[in-house]
Order: sequence, then structure tokens, then C-alpha cells
Amino acid sequence: MSTARKIQTPLTEDVIMSLRAGDMVLFSGEVYTARDAAHRRMVDAVQKGLPLPVDLKTAVIFYAAPSPTPPGRVIGAIGPTTSCRMDAFTPLLVEQGLRVMIGKGSRSPEVVASIKKYRGVYFGAIGGIAALIARSVTRMKPIAFEDLGPEAIRCLTLVDLPLVVANDPQGNDLYRTEQNKWRIFL
Repeated sequence: MSTARKIQTPLTEDVIMSLRAGDMVLFSGEVYTARDAAHRRMVDAVQKGLPLPVDLKTAVIFYAAPSPTPPGRVIGAIGPTTSCRMDAFTPLLVEQGLRVMIGKGSRSPEVVASIKKYRGVYFGAIGGIAALIARSVTRMKPIAFEDLGPEAIRCLTLVDLPLVVANDPQGNDLYRTEQNKWRIFL
């Protein structure tokens, strides 16, 4: 069993380039939540030449939306959203500078190609443990699109969120590699 590597935002070029599909990490630092509706608005803004609410060149986007925050807590349960829901928007945002994403599930060939071309990384988060993921959040601050409710963009500060590198800057795809290992049984 390999050990998880601790990484901290902002992620440098050297850190991103050193990551390989299958690496386990404990991720700390700031991330921005954004799901479908927020992605649609950001793409519309790019297409209209309008400023974005976050600097994509330094942002880490976490495909997630929290449940209501209980009294005395920083955040409600927050689990990763199925990432393919953002695949139609992702290549354009990656072209604009987005290099680091966190979500659940595999990505389209177009997204994997854009991650490779622009030397980015996609981390897979564990689904089904939203209450446990919330324990990694030490701060939450609203950023943009508050009218979207849970899908608004928020800045979260994380400490040691367990993730796995699913797509690396070399174009490796953990989902496809692992699926292929099991094809003999299908």
C-alpha cells in the first residue's frame, strides 16, 4: 500500500507535472465549488468577453455543492458531483487557464485531451462520504452566483482531503486503465 502525498494550493507547475494517475494525495488549501449552472455562466462570460468571478489560472475547481450548514458547523455535507456533467464546458475553461479539477467519475476523451494539452490534472474524490468530506473544510466563503443556491461558487479551505489522481498531465487516465484490467472478466 502506498502512502498519500500531501499537496497544498497553490499548485506549482512542478507539483502538477510530478503527479501521475493513481497517485493518492491529501489535498489542502483553497478550492472553488462550481457545478453545471456555474460552469454555464462562466462559459457564457468567456464567450462575451466578460470577467470571471475567479482567476482560472490559479483556481482549483471542486465539482460540488454543499447541503445547508447545520448550526455550529462550517459547512453541511459536501460530496463530489459526477464530473461528466461539466464536460461540455471544461475544454473552454481549461483553454482559459483552468488546470486543476476535483470531482467524481471519468471524463470525456475531449476533457482528457485538454488536460494533457494544457498540462493539468483531474483528481477523483470518493463518492458517498459527503459528511466525512465536510470535516476537511475549515472555512467557506461565498464568491459568486448566490442566486444559484447550493450551486453558487464558494471558496473552501480544505485540510487533508483524500483524493486520487485520475487524469495526469501526461494523458494517463486511471479510469480507462483500471477498466481495461478487468475486461477479461466481462
